[in-house]
Amino acid sequence: MARHHLRRWILGGVATLVVVGVGGPYVFIHFVEGPAKPKLALPSSGSSGAAGAHLASSSGSSVTGTWSVSSGSVAGYRVQEILLGQHATAVGRTHDVSGSLVIRGTTVTRARYTVALATVVSDQAQRNAQFDGRIMDVAKYPTATFTLTKPIVLAALPAPGTVVSTTATGTLTMHGTTHAVTLAVKAERLGTGIDVLAVATILFADWHIANPSVGGFVTTADTGILEVLLHLRRGAATESSLSASTTTTTPGAGPGGGPGQVTIPATTLPPLSISSHTAGAR
Repeated sequence: MARHHLRRWILGGVATLVVVGVGGPYVFIHFVEGPAKPKLALPSSGSSGAAGAHLASSSGSSVTGTWSVSSGSVAGYRVQEILLGQHATAVGRTHDVSGSLVIRGTTVTRARYTVALATVVSDQAQRNAQFDGRIMDVAKYPTATFTLTKPIVLAALPAPGTVVSTTATGTLTMHGTTHAVTLAVKAERLGTGIDVLAVATILFADWHIANPSVGGFVTTADTGILEVLLHLRRGAATESSLSASTTTTTPGAGPGGGPGQVTIPATTLPPLSISSHTAGAR
């Protein structure tokens, strides 16, 4: 009888461990942490068109001039996590985005955008601490900056309300490393502003960024998604935000090899998106 009770006790203990080991993470992810924030998207979505869409604006207004980041702009990361077998998406964002671009006719001649990494936050304090510390070391590398190094030339200005796409060449400086990048973004001209959405997959090793995994408790892939949504309004930002916009930086060779992937916005013009050599951020 005693042996029978001992066996039941052992089996009960094993079952409890299984429930805690599997059910615990499930409960945390689905009921405590809750669903991840949805992907960033353009506030409005008109008809899609090519970069060379004909100029068909009812006002025919020119977009020549300087366009700066305005309130409501946001940048952040999305990283897939596995917590003891349970899949989840970690999302961190900030509204501390600054910068501007210059348009002359149908050409974007300069652009520079900066994200304050120390202000990026997720819904988990421990994740934020990892991001600020060993992963991004924001005390030493407080910002991430995209700088256009080659003018973006459009055949014509897109019609207002039309979502367009194009490419832009520049550099992304992050975590003390600079890589040449080609951005792919979507943009839409609405009213007096321009909205730009940029999304890209980055390989952490290309910027010498430590893999976000925490021991065997939380594991992640070697890549993450960088999201940027800019609301651009006419008007100059501080001159310093454009001062280094046309200097090409020699790409740094990270453990992963060539340029990594990132996404950052462009201008009135269409979009910018980053393609990483591998390709496929609290």
